[in-house]
Amino acid sequence: MLKCIAIDDEPLALRQITSYIGKIPYLELVATCNNALRAQELLISQKVDLVFVDINMPDLNGVDFVRSLIDKPMVIFTTAYSEYAIEGFKLDAVDYLLKPFSFADFNRSVAKANSLYELRNLQKSAAPASAETESEALPRDQEYISVKADYKVSLVKISDIIYLESEGEYVRMHLKDNSSITTLFRLKNMEGVLPSDRFMRVHRSYIVNLRHMKSYDKGRIFLSNATSVPIGENYKDAFQSYIDTNFTNL
Repeated sequence: MLKCIAIDDEPLALRQITSYIGKIPYLELVATCNNALRAQELLISQKVDLVFVDINMPDLNGVDFVRSLIDKPMVIFTTAYSEYAIEGFKLDAVDYLLKPFSFADFNRSVAKANSLYELRNLQKSAAPASAETESEALPRDQEYISVKADYKVSLVKISDIIYLESEGEYVRMHLKDNSSITTLFRLKNMEGVLPSDRFMRVHRSYIVNLRHMKSYDKGRIFLSNATSVPIGENYKDAFQSYIDTNFTNL
């Protein structure tokens, strides 16, 4: 259940959003506010997961309101002014609804927010609880992992993962059939979950499935004739140790 608030200085707009929220089973409306200053006060004492906020409001506009937040919830901007769209996305908004918007538009936006919320919770559950407690690795005999991406859950065979590539807070899995899946999951957390006898971090941006390694040189690992990833300077010793331990040089 996503706890949300709606902020708009137009009563009709607030009533519309309230009505739309009531139709979505995983949304819980905590409060409505007719100005951003009131919303600031509310967020001090109330945990909120998602904020619907108009941009063009008196006293404190929606963009400055979001900038002022220290612990930012997810944000969906609602406005009649399309020129604010770029500014909104610079603040990592989940979406931008241009008034007047339909329930279908609203539903698509909140589905995106819900997917992001679930993925972040999945990421938190896999992250280390403290500096001393690492993520629990998958059992060695586990064949599949479930990956949330594109509003669905995909079952991915671990042996089909060729390599993983960091894209900020996301990870792109490159698979055996030349497809890829991008999910909200940091590479560091993937490193702690995937079995270490099969996967190795070889660069700050890459983890490779060692069983798909075809060849290597001093600076790269070749996973096929056309695909290779770099070996980072900080990872070369660990990689060489793996080679020395597991292969006989002829």
